Amino acid sequence: VQLQASGGGLVQPGGSLRLSCAASGFTFSSYVMGWFRQAPGKEREFVATIRWGGGSTYYAPSLKGRFTISRDRAKDTGYLQMNSLKPEDTAVYYCAAGYSSVLPTTTGSYAYWGQGTQVTVSS
Repeated sequence: VQLQASGGGLVQPGGSLRLSCAASGFTFSSYVMGWFRQAPGKEREFVATIRWGGGSTYYAPSLKGRFTISRDRAKDTGYLQMNSLKPEDTAVYYCAAGYSSVLPTTTGSYAYWGQGTQVTVSS
């Protein structure tokens, strides 16, 4: 079981990036997929999550409106569209998957983790 996150990079403030999370070894069908981020010296924090089957979503309140989580069920790939990026969005972004009846926001609720992709917002 592997999750592969990609799409990070260096972007100027106000720019956009789309992160991808591809699954192998299992399908997301009964799972939730989440995105978290961790800045240097800080704890890993919740960004967004999506229920794979029904598509319901939940966002960290401070990020709602700028970030959009989605999924392509045919490709077993999830996405995080990030717009109007700010320097404080700089972090390593991780995708994760877990089985849950709710839309969890804690790291312990996710059993599988990708390796992380670096996002740097700087001029």
